[in-house]
Parts: sequence; C-alpha cells; structure tokens
Amino acid sequence: MEERVQKILAQWGIASRREAEEMIRRSRVRINGVTAHLGQKLDPEKDKIAVDGQPVSAQRRPPLIYLLLHKPAGVVSTCDDPQGRKTVLDLLAPELRQGSGLHPVGRLDAQSTGALILTNDGNLTFGLTHPRHRIPKTYRVLVKGHPPEAVLEMWREGVVLGGKKTLPATVNFIGTIAKNSHLEIVLKEGRNRQIRRVAEQLGYPVIKLHRTAIGPIQLKRPNLPLLHEGKYRSLNDAEVRFLQKQIKHLPVKD
Repeated sequence: MEERVQKILAQWGIASRREAEEMIRRSRVRINGVTAHLGQKLDPEKDKIAVDGQPVSAQRRPPLIYLLLHKPAGVVSTCDDPQGRKTVLDLLAPELRQGSGLHPVGRLDAQSTGALILTNDGNLTFGLTHPRHRIPKTYRVLVKGHPPEAVLEMWREGVVLGGKKTLPATVNFIGTIAKNSHLEIVLKEGRNRQIRRVAEQLGYPVIKLHRTAIGPIQLKRPNLPLLHEGKYRSLNDAEVRFLQKQIKHLPVKD
C-alpha cells in the first residue's frame, strides 16, 4: 500500500512529519536512488528509502523513546538550526542524538524555558500537534507592569489574534516582583508565541516565560526533585498512556 514519504519516515521514527517534510525540501531523502519530492508516495514493501545516503527501513526503526526536557533559554526547539544556534538535541547524550529519530513535540520559542516533550513516535507527534488536540499547558509568566483584573478577565475570555479569537484561558495573578507581575496561565491551544503576543497586545509585555507542565507531566513531580534546566528524563508509563489517550480519536493524516 502506497503512503506519503513523510508519513513513512514519521512511522519509522526517523523524524516528525514536519521535520521529514523539511528533510525532503533539503533533498536529504532519496527513493530508489532518486531525490524525493513533497507529496510523493511509495510502497514501503517494495521501494528503498535513504536519508543522508543511509538506508532506512521499518526493521531498522529504533525503539520508541519519550522524554521530558527542561529547555533553557537560548536553545531552539528544532533538530537543526541554519543559524548555528544550540538546539534541544544538543542537550541529549550522543547515543540519543545519533539515529534515534528524536524530535521536539511542538515548540517553545528560543528565549522561553521549561517543559518540552521529545519523542521518535511520529504518530504521537502528529496527534499532539493537531489543531484539535487540547492538552492544557501550564506557564509561569512574568509581565511588565501590573495588569488589573479587568485586563486579566479579557485574557481569560479570549483575545483576537490574526483575525481569530483565542480559546478561553485560565489566568491567575500570583504576585509582584518590583514593578512587574507574576501570572500563572493555562492554555488549551498553542498558536505561535501566543502568550507573548496577547500580553503585548494588552499592554503588559512578557519579561520571562516558563512552562511548568504539559497536562499532568510536570518538571516538578510530588516527592521528587525538580528536573533541572538543561536536563531530561524518560516519561513513565502513566505519562505515556496519558499522551496516547489524548490522540486516540483524532483523524489519521495520509
């Protein structure tokens, strides 16, 4: 049965679909010795695939890995960076960087810190980044100034960004630091730089943004030490089951 190249690469744990598409654009993927193109389909039972000159196949698929990383500031949430900046993969042990197919699920912008999932499970990545997925993500945010309750209520109800209103959010005031305010924000969507854009639009720009949790998956688990910045851990079975449950009823992309 023929399927799109990027789907096969994701299923085999070579890369996420987004990363696989980028690899195809950069002419890093060849099918039967010919450079692949976006939208191309193949029969994995008959056709031969190579990435960067190395043959790949379902039989060579690495074991599935699920990690939680505490991303530091200044590190980009990609597998490689044309500008030469440090990526999240650079924080991993060499044996995890080479040939594992690990990639970040979604993104935190370069200056933001906190919880980021990495996996080589392409189907899970597709499901968790699907527009219909609604896993709540919790952030601690330091904003400039002291937004009044009326502004926080506007944020909770939704703000129009790019012609579309954001989903309702949980926004709680935590405390003040000098002339700035600490907020806890829980989102069920993840538009590009959403918190920073909303805060700027409301007149209280973000100074620091830190993600503490993705659903029940936390940097600081009860009775356990905090996962320190730049470090990572394997997700436990309950955490993996939670993520898999979230994508169970999403449509399958060809």
